[in-house]
Amino acid sequence: MQSPQITRLLADPSPHAVASFWDRVTATGTPLIEPCRDGTRLVTFLWRGTARSTRARWGVDIPLDRIPGTDLWWATRTLPADLRTLYCLTHDGAEELPRDAYGRGPTHLDAANPRRLHFPADPADPDDHDCWASVLDLPDAPPEPWITPRPGVAAGTIMETALAGGPLGGTRDIAIYRPAGMAFDDLPILVAFDGFLARHVLRVPTTLDNLIAYGRIPPLAAIFVSSREASRDADLSPTPAMHDFVTGRLLPWAQEHLGAGSQPGGNIIAGVSRGGLAAAHIGLLAPSHFGAVIAQSGSFWWPSPQEGEPGWLIREVTRRPRADVRFFLDVGTAETMPGPGGAPDQVSVNRAMRDALRARGYPVSYLEYTGGHDYINWRRTFADALIAVSRVGTA
Repeated sequence: MQSPQITRLLADPSPHAVASFWDRVTATGTPLIEPCRDGTRLVTFLWRGTARSTRARWGVDIPLDRIPGTDLWWATRTLPADLRTLYCLTHDGAEELPRDAYGRGPTHLDAANPRRLHFPADPADPDDHDCWASVLDLPDAPPEPWITPRPGVAAGTIMETALAGGPLGGTRDIAIYRPAGMAFDDLPILVAFDGFLARHVLRVPTTLDNLIAYGRIPPLAAIFVSSREASRDADLSPTPAMHDFVTGRLLPWAQEHLGAGSQPGGNIIAGVSRGGLAAAHIGLLAPSHFGAVIAQSGSFWWPSPQEGEPGWLIREVTRRPRADVRFFLDVGTAETMPGPGGAPDQVSVNRAMRDALRARGYPVSYLEYTGGHDYINWRRTFADALIAVSRVGTA
């Protein structure tokens, strides 16, 4: 379907009509969102400028067309009314997310969209850099009740330090969260990978503050484990190094220095994407250390076809005796593109992981949200995950 406003403009693409249209839509904000049939909206992405090609991409991947004789580019798609996702505008084959908050360059924000998400650079990682994305938030997108500070809810404290990486090599930056007004003694521990982004983009500390204060989950401490860009894929592959670091160094350190994490049934390990793969791997191999796993859009396609048969961890579930571990898995309905090197898509492998776990007798909470492979969805569903795995026996 085509936007009615675009249809009218195509009938009269005069300079005056284009200027009037542009002034009108940018005053109210882009993309242009119009009614459609039940459960959907017409969404029109727009840009003005000179390029050989233009796309809206990231959580969507949509080529824009230029109206002949003008510098106005457009594309209309029918999208679910409950969609929340990220996107940017790219030109001439550029692919990376924008590195500033301005609407310029070969890849940039949608300048007339005031909603944007900042991925701050980790100051401890020399290869990291700031990134930005525009937010597409359609009218029926689910609420995000837990990710912003609430009146009367005290914030927990954060302490930053580093541990010897042992089998990982070097040192590993970690940050420790303690709930407001509580001692560490005997608290269970949440271990979260991609720790810097988990803190600053997923907003896990604020989510914990709120859920604990409102009694939705038991009090717990958290340890955020960061990986640097240069080593992230190796760190978060299902190999012994990260497993040995977490179980042989991180948890013993927390038990000795914090007095937390000594009751493994309450401990949770969590990650997104490749971090979800690592979390599930450690949870399966170390049930004596963790009682629950949160894997958001877990990269269960691993390894790529060039490196072996995809789906190794899914098959590993069937080879191991069932343990007392609870799982939360989620994935975006738009995650249907093939994985690296032609590996299966994320939706397929997450469904396969769910089925394998359930067939083995594990309690699994599973969610498919409307959206893509992005933090704007994971930051909301992380609260759902915590609530789900904090209830023993959730299925």
